[in-house]
Amino acid sequence: MFSRIAVIALFASAATLVKGANYGDGTYYQTGLGACGEYNSDTDYIAAVAAQTFDSFPGAGPNPNNNPICNKLIQANYQGRSVVVAITDRCGGCTGGADLDFSPAAFGQLADLSVGRLHGVEWDYI
Repeated sequence: MFSRIAVIALFASAATLVKGANYGDGTYYQTGLGACGEYNSDTDYIAAVAAQTFDSFPGAGPNPNNNPICNKLIQANYQGRSVVVAITDRCGGCTGGADLDFSPAAFGQLADLSVGRLHGVEWDYI
């Protein structure tokens, strides 16, 4: 039998992983050591989620390296183009809770780097 806390935690986790529920801006950044404790390069297909999303993800605690959002895969879509990335960082400069900051390689799959900011990126956990 599940405990009441386990059922609530399971429900909260499922609510966070709702398909098609995330729309925000997309930008890109120079990668390096991310909040998940991993080093990445600009050619990796990774992204940072907004600090609000990172910090409130179910199971997140004081050590960001242990955040359950780390290495979750998402698919981001923008104007008919898509890319799959792993979450490896926290975006402190993202103003919206559903904003993403991509590696240059990942951003380049959605638009030319010269665009700089994409409005209305749809993304889902996969």
